[in-house]
Amino acid sequence: MEIETAAKRLAELGHKTRLEIFRYLVRGGHQGVPVGEIQAALGVPGSTLSHHLNRLMSVGLVAQRREGRTLYCTSQYRELDALLAFLKEECCVNGLSANEWPEGETAGAKASAKARATES
Repeated sequence: MEIETAAKRLAELGHKTRLEIFRYLVRGGHQGVPVGEIQAALGVPGSTLSHHLNRLMSVGLVAQRREGRTLYCTSQYRELDALLAFLKEECCVNGLSANEWPEGETAGAKASAKARATES
């Protein structure tokens, strides 16, 4: 992931209401959540919710689909995973070597160890 993409996504998630919306959608699963349910659960006025959803969609974190008269929103889990991987990819690069990590090492540590091994 490019740093500009990550920065834009993090900026959108940096707003309290958008973060609440996104977390609610993540809990909703792959089937998505009707817009009306999001509005009722979070107490966000319709026009405000629409604005925040559009901001999240503009950076690829949320998608919408219509079924009849119902509009569903879904978090884009691949994009979320890519953002998390980007944040962790250089975890501990300057720290312990791969063989010094305890059981259950993080994905970031594995990626860092792999990067160090290819540099040698």
